Amino acid sequence: MKLICVIGVGYVGLVTGACFADLGNKVTALDIDEKRIENLKKGILPIYEPGLEELVRRNVKAGRLSFTTSYAEAVKGAEFAFIAVGTPSGVKGEADLQYVESAAKSIAQNMTSPLVIINKSTVPVGTGDWVADIVKRAQPKPMGFSVVSCPEFLREGSAIGDFMQPHRTVLGSTDKDAANKVAQLHLALRAPIVITDLRTAEMIKYASNAFLATKISFINEIADICEALGADVKEVAAGMGYDTRIGRHFLDAGLGWGGSCFPKDVLALAYMAEEKGLDPRILNTVMGVNYERRKTAVEHVKSLLGGSLKGKTIGMLGLAFKPNTDDMRDAPSIDIASELNAAGATVRGYDPVSMDVARRIVTAVEMFNDPYEMANGCDALMVVTEWNEFKQLDLEKLKGLLKSPVIFDGRNIYDPAVMKGMGFTYRGVGRGY
Repeated sequence: MKLICVIGVGYVGLVTGACFADLGNKVTALDIDEKRIENLKKGILPIYEPGLEELVRRNVKAGRLSFTTSYAEAVKGAEFAFIAVGTPSGVKGEADLQYVESAAKSIAQNMTSPLVIINKSTVPVGTGDWVADIVKRAQPKPMGFSVVSCPEFLREGSAIGDFMQPHRTVLGSTDKDAANKVAQLHLALRAPIVITDLRTAEMIKYASNAFLATKISFINEIADICEALGADVKEVAAGMGYDTRIGRHFLDAGLGWGGSCFPKDVLALAYMAEEKGLDPRILNTVMGVNYERRKTAVEHVKSLLGGSLKGKTIGMLGLAFKPNTDDMRDAPSIDIASELNAAGATVRGYDPVSMDVARRIVTAVEMFNDPYEMANGCDALMVVTEWNEFKQLDLEKLKGLLKSPVIFDGRNIYDPAVMKGMGFTYRGVGRGY
């Protein structure tokens, strides 16, 4: 059993802390948000993630996981301190490191024994060296420590599985002994461990996310070409995916990517390149293609309704940026709702999980607690998030509730032939018509 503290109980920190506790370690998770910690002590989680609530409760009950707002309590006696705080985008796209800086200073001021400090947050290349300098300068008296980069590769909606069965663990440090200690902490996961220097480890995270974002933007551009030439992008992606050099993952055409990682990480990587006098043409194009998807979706709905959205009522099936999460950060639904409103449409929305979060963000959308109630009287529906429950909707019932049987399927969850056979005016993304 190792003594671990995790700084930050947001998405990454809470999953990391709960999973390490479930592996038999004693974990103290800290956050400066008193309300968030108070809720966690009551078993109320700040995020929705399948399986996480039960994991947290089980390990709290077992005495392996606790929560605090006190650095003195969290850091005292700890062998490892994970920094898992937010790094939001700044004005120019740069990563805002104020929370990392605050965490590093507070760790330095409260550590009572030698400590391995691990950057779990996604941070710009060079941050590990910067954190080491902050800790050294902030210590009341000199004490041994090392900094290790251990970027996270968690997908919202499957984060626990991603943590427990990772494709790889990436570690970077100038201190090989410290890196090996962190490697030992991850041995139970039985995954390949890549040990490299700090800057390379930090770059692996950015390069990985940028490449995955590129795959999505690429298949969306191919979808437009498929649509123009009469091909089916779903079949194209399937055929491409059998090639092991390409793979099938992240080749789903639709409304593009959103969430907390891809948007800010691609932007931050482009910013880092530009700061060094480089021209990140591919990264800038990847971002441009992605955000065009949202406007294009609205144009498709406008076309299906005869060229105008003025006075129309449009229902959105799904609001979160992806299924199995309540995360609304940079969700396509936000821009789509804004575009629809600007075109004169009334917008309705339904999501199985993210409604409470969405109400605070997309205030011009009328929320409904039932998809059929939401669809009643709509001129058209848009599939915005590919929740499984939408795949099993009673389509005949839905058709009878709509003012006109129009569906724009932004996630290609339905079969075009089936939908048209049922009498829907249907359009998917890149389905060849």
